[in-house]
Amino acid sequence: MLAILDYKAGNQTSVSRALTHLGIDNAITADPAVLSAARGIVFPGVGAAGQAMHELTSTGLDALLRKLVQAGKPLLGICVGCQILLDYSAENDTTTLGIVPGQCAMFNPALTEEDGSPIKVPHMGWNRLKTVRETPLLAGIDAQAEFYFVHSYYPVPAPENVIATTDYGLQFCSVHGRDGLWAVQFHAEKSGRPGLRILENFADYCQEARRAQ
Repeated sequence: MLAILDYKAGNQTSVSRALTHLGIDNAITADPAVLSAARGIVFPGVGAAGQAMHELTSTGLDALLRKLVQAGKPLLGICVGCQILLDYSAENDTTTLGIVPGQCAMFNPALTEEDGSPIKVPHMGWNRLKTVRETPLLAGIDAQAEFYFVHSYYPVPAPENVIATTDYGLQFCSVHGRDGLWAVQFHAEKSGRPGLRILENFADYCQEARRAQ
């Protein structure tokens, strides 16, 4: 079973529906026992970094996540869940989880598209990935596949943790982490077949990791 972290942010239900569509058993939960027993944790979210961190710290889920990741529990962060795995977010001037070295920055509205027109903030719509490092999470993903983004801030992790980038006024990191600890800036659950493949890849990794224990 995959646990979908419930920290009062939006989008948990969409992730649950996507996993259920794939035939993957899942539960939306904030119960430490369920999170600890799950094969892996999906950490999604829509909202602001400050509000999200307030909920995590007030419930003790921040400490639990750090403990579980340190113990080797597979985790996939999505959107806000991608951003607050880092040390700091410029959104709400927020100290975040510090599980992955780096910070989260805001798109500068002065940035321009290739044709010279100003970018729109938030970055909203479909865009591609440029893979920097091979990873099981992106196995079987076509280079031309597009994913659905909605965000005004983007992750800036340590270079060694950059897995894929996307172009929008600048080249920003859109997938970061390491095997078993991944984060994607786009909404995998809303990205059609390529997004479902990423969720399936994560579930497969979790299953293999459990078998290896």
